[in-house]
Amino acid sequence: MSEQKPILPGGIYGITAEKFSKGRSNETVVREMIRGGIAVIQYREKRPDKSHRQMLTECRRIRALTRDAGIPFIVNDYVDIALLVDADGVHVGQDDLPVPEVRRLVGPDKIIGLSTHAPEQIRQAEAQGADYIGVGPIFSTRTKADVVDPVGFEYLTWAVQNSRLPIAAIGGIKAHNISQVARHGARTFCLVTEIVGAQDIAGKVGELQGMMGEGAAR
Repeated sequence: MSEQKPILPGGIYGITAEKFSKGRSNETVVREMIRGGIAVIQYREKRPDKSHRQMLTECRRIRALTRDAGIPFIVNDYVDIALLVDADGVHVGQDDLPVPEVRRLVGPDKIIGLSTHAPEQIRQAEAQGADYIGVGPIFSTRTKADVVDPVGFEYLTWAVQNSRLPIAAIGGIKAHNISQVARHGARTFCLVTEIVGAQDIAGKVGELQGMMGEGAAR
């Protein structure tokens, strides 16, 4: 285990979603993300779509790929799987295990990310010891069944200006609007269907990086 927690890098934060991947496996998609220069990879699958055993097997393979590439690997929700594969961290939502309880399980050397939708949740994340926060959904999204209403740019701007934690913008971010998100101060961008559903995944990651950079430069 490394002596220091990996830092959430700026760039494109890719999230798996096999049902949107046009028949390609998560492992195949992750290989292409890495080839395209992805900054962070999160494994996000849910039961009953996949069993715990299937998810564990996939995460072990993806962990090997991300370790070889030197890319942070985060597991969504499943703390047990994150620990079993020695992932760099785990990401949880507001209705999942509380951050202090997750920290008791994973110890001091793992990343904990927490989804937030309002300023008071950022303050709670800081107080509870999260390492980074998800801010969103910026736009409307149908990737998750239980998604909250879009928070828009007002909350993103507030988070950029006031959060002491690194921020990952998420929710409905696509090639046509990522530069707008960058202009509002985001530096790490979570995308799901725009990447996993692309015909050329590696090329899409490169395209998004270019548009991200253009927005940040304005």
